[in-house]
Amino acid sequence: MSVLVVGSTALDSIKTPKAQHPRLLGGSASHAAVAASFFAPVKMVGIVGRDFPKRYIRLYERHGIDLAGLQVADGQTFHWAGEYEVNLNNRRTLTTELGVFETFQPVLPEGYRATPYVLLANIAPALQHHVLDQMRRPRLVVADTMDLWLNIALADLLRLLRRVDVLVLNDHEARQLTEVDNLVVAARKIHRLGPRFVIVKKGEHGAMLSGPGGWFLCPAFPLARVVDPTGAGDSFAGGLIGYLASARGGIEANLRLAMLHGAVVASFCCEGFGLTRTTKSTRSQVRERVSALRQMISLGRPVQG
Repeated sequence: MSVLVVGSTALDSIKTPKAQHPRLLGGSASHAAVAASFFAPVKMVGIVGRDFPKRYIRLYERHGIDLAGLQVADGQTFHWAGEYEVNLNNRRTLTTELGVFETFQPVLPEGYRATPYVLLANIAPALQHHVLDQMRRPRLVVADTMDLWLNIALADLLRLLRRVDVLVLNDHEARQLTEVDNLVVAARKIHRLGPRFVIVKKGEHGAMLSGPGGWFLCPAFPLARVVDPTGAGDSFAGGLIGYLASARGGIEANLRLAMLHGAVVASFCCEGFGLTRTTKSTRSQVRERVSALRQMISLGRPVQG
């Protein structure tokens, strides 16, 4: 089954203590769509300006991503610039130039509206609502969010939570949304707001799943060298929904393994700047890392991938 990914498409300028790279392909939709494409056909909705490099269009196409929903508007593509400290968990934003993204209104082509798996990647909750208003009874809706929307669009976000099946957010955002420090209690409060499944990302420490079947702790794939974590969370969400779209059986039966696949794709993202490492990875490399990760968390005999 296919996946619809809606989010931002950006040009990212990233600086770390060891290197810097200007105007890389970035944005929540870009990272999530490429990640999902390892497992399922992907339809992507976003907006770019006339300055958007054609090589990035070709990169999407090499991953089989359907671009009928990608709007090209007069003006400049959304540009974000950020700088990381030696501890790559700490970064600061240097520049945010919204460009054509400031007036983005997602319009779904008719062929997109019955897509069974929907990922509302990180954009304003009002735009996420606008997407769902155009859909025809999707099988699964996954939504990502960030602290900005908790600060400036909380009412829209709370309305959205009644319409989604899976909410993905990080530990700081979970605490901010619920006003409690304990993540177990926070997840329970989020369930009462609507989502059946809550996934709390914890960066290099993996992610926590809370759902009807109980808790699951998904580790991050251990890396000897992290180059750039930009887009890792989006890659995790994209890999997760891509795997779910490819798997047989019910959502809950496959969700834990889907998280492992998301963690693995996110690990490739962290090994290069922007999408440079992810787009050079292969399905067989993803399978190998998933198999290795399953063995790492096995308490008995090694689990075969």
